[in-house]
Amino acid sequence: MDMGDAPGWVGAGLGLAALVVSLRSMRHSKRAADAAEDSATAAEQSVVETRRSSDAAERSATAAEETLIDQRREAAVRRRQEEEANLPRVEFRIEHRNKAVWELINYGTAAAENVRCLDAPGARDEWPPDLSVAAGDVYPFMMAGSMQEGVPSVLRVVWEGQDEPILLRVPPRIG
Repeated sequence: MDMGDAPGWVGAGLGLAALVVSLRSMRHSKRAADAAEDSATAAEQSVVETRRSSDAAERSATAAEETLIDQRREAAVRRRQEEEANLPRVEFRIEHRNKAVWELINYGTAAAENVRCLDAPGARDEWPPDLSVAAGDVYPFMMAGSMQEGVPSVLRVVWEGQDEPILLRVPPRIG
């Protein structure tokens, strides 16, 4: 029984070995291709997540900036209100002294120049045209009602820097 020549058998063995190596190599390259595809998918997901994170960070920064702007605006408003509250102001009140005499009292911290009464003929006529009432000062004046017109319950008063009339309640006579 002649089995052929040895080099043929060696060649066939080598061919078979090459086939086995080739099949294993294909299997490994398939795994490598699958791993590369999985890696590419993960990279794409990472890019998407990075964009989302970047967008969220940008929104957060914008919100923080808007909050800071609001806080600064509120602080400026508070400062203006405090400054305005600390400005010297005129604060008039009318009090009854006795009989037909009332007093215009400035309880404020600023003087009022050129004070004028817009109603109550008896009071208005008695007030000088250049009446000034300093802070804490009192200006006494007379007001007498008549049978036709009683003492008014309110006087409208203006002064330099206060063009809009201020309504001052006139208290009733006490005795």
